[in-house]
Amino acid sequence: MRQFIKRALQKLNKMTEEQIRDLLVSTAAEIDRLETVLDSLTDGILVCDTEHTLILANKCAERFLSIRYDEQGSEPIWTAVRDEKVADFFEISLLNGDRVLEREFDVETKGKQRLLSISVLPLVQDRQVSGSLLYVEDITEKRSKEARMRRMESLASLTTLAAGVAHEIKNPLGSLSIHIQLIQKAMIANQALYGKAYEPEESEEREQSAQKYFNLINKYIAVVNEEIDRLNGIVVDFLFATRPMDMDFRRGNINTLIGELTEFVGFELEDARIACILELAQELPDIDFDERYMKQALLNLIKNAIAAMPEGGTLTIKTEAQEAEIHIQVYDTGIGIPEEHLSKIFEPYFTTKETGSGLGLTLVFKIIREHQGEITVKSKSGEGSCFTITLPIPQKERRLIKYNDTKALREGAL
Repeated sequence: MRQFIKRALQKLNKMTEEQIRDLLVSTAAEIDRLETVLDSLTDGILVCDTEHTLILANKCAERFLSIRYDEQGSEPIWTAVRDEKVADFFEISLLNGDRVLEREFDVETKGKQRLLSISVLPLVQDRQVSGSLLYVEDITEKRSKEARMRRMESLASLTTLAAGVAHEIKNPLGSLSIHIQLIQKAMIANQALYGKAYEPEESEEREQSAQKYFNLINKYIAVVNEEIDRLNGIVVDFLFATRPMDMDFRRGNINTLIGELTEFVGFELEDARIACILELAQELPDIDFDERYMKQALLNLIKNAIAAMPEGGTLTIKTEAQEAEIHIQVYDTGIGIPEEHLSKIFEPYFTTKETGSGLGLTLVFKIIREHQGEITVKSKSGEGSCFTITLPIPQKERRLIKYNDTKALREGAL
């Protein structure tokens, strides 16, 4: 088409008015076709001239970068982009004439965080640079899928080790616990015998000295018992994380479960000076879930929120239905999670706690996956965290447009 237009322009003086009109119509149709192709792409395309002015942007680019059109065509592209990090990147790269491939940016688009990969390439025409081509790709789902695959691989490796190692550890722990109890009983008996071995006038000073000794021994034994319990808890979590889950799915309303769970932890939240706010959707569709495991998953998230707010704060649990899914969001106003840890928190053994097993969020991830759902997290250090659980709504529960609504839409269209 390009060569045809060039040849036509060379003969423009010889063309009739009708031929010129047909040429313009054909050219307009070709331009419309190219714009349709660009707007049909799932990636963003932006084109700038040599002055770095935005001269073309497809629909995806507009949506990803929230471009301000009132400034397009008269100012450099970085003034038309709302996100400051992306705008600074465009300014530095274009002014320096840099060729940049797949630079990643975390951008908020229509209230949702998206991960964008942006490339800056020279726009070459007739072997000369005539501007810049900016390519924007949404890689949010790609990165999420990679993270999910890593977590599933980690869980698979855990399962391979679980049966042998966990039982080998659990058996000696049980033996240790029994023998510590026997030692405690022997100490109590020795303490009683020691008191009877002396006359009353001789025993007072000796009893005080012996009491200090027995108190010290009891303190050491208490530490051993505490560590045995902690190790036993880790083994129990390990076995729970790796064994197959026998799910008992039943249709029900998740709001009811959340209400019961928050009532159960109410005293603990009050003691920790944490206010609990429930924002539960009124007409939430019923879904299929295992009550026992779902309670365990939500309880783990609440426990994490409590640990993240040592000075108190606010815990908010919100539910809502979006198209074919139910979203459960657990917010806290705690210490937050550093950005470098966000991609690892669902992986086995990863923990920032001094005494944590690193399996709590792994269990949550596994339970939600068994429910055919997803779990994601958004967090900033010092600003708190938000875990979002997404669960599918059964086909029969998905809300359809009623007949009256359909009729109203038709009448509105007319």
